[in-house]
Amino acid sequence: MPDVGKFIREQRENARLSLRKLAQAAGVSNPYLSQIERGIRKPSAKVLQGIAKGLRISAEQLYVRAGMLDDREEHDVVAAILADPAITEKQKQALVQVYTTFRDETGRERASKTAERPARRTGGRSALPKPSPGSSPSSRLQPTKEVNA
Repeated sequence: MPDVGKFIREQRENARLSLRKLAQAAGVSNPYLSQIERGIRKPSAKVLQGIAKGLRISAEQLYVRAGMLDDREEHDVVAAILADPAITEKQKQALVQVYTTFRDETGRERASKTAERPARRTGGRSALPKPSPGSSPSSRLQPTKEVNA
């Protein structure tokens, strides 16, 4: 797991902020921030957003360090969400969380489908039998019993 706590501590020290000041700016308690910095606690996206705000860095940097983001395409989407002035911080956090969850689920589904692919190939043709010549789809249907109302 990436060491987001160490990164936060380095950024806080570079910004010459005390633990207390950053905790206050981020809206968390001093002990909780200390535990994050020491790697004891794993912060949520909301907490990372608050810490990023207090450090005056992008939340994306913290999401990457926390392992919530991993590829450039995803960063572009998240950066666009975070940069949108038309939505609130809470809405941004919700969108980022939903987006990353969808990406993770899709990745797992694709990996699962790849592993489940059958070894037999049909050469691009349908594996279903062809209908006999002269038959139509409607002629293969069985008549149903008529009900008089």
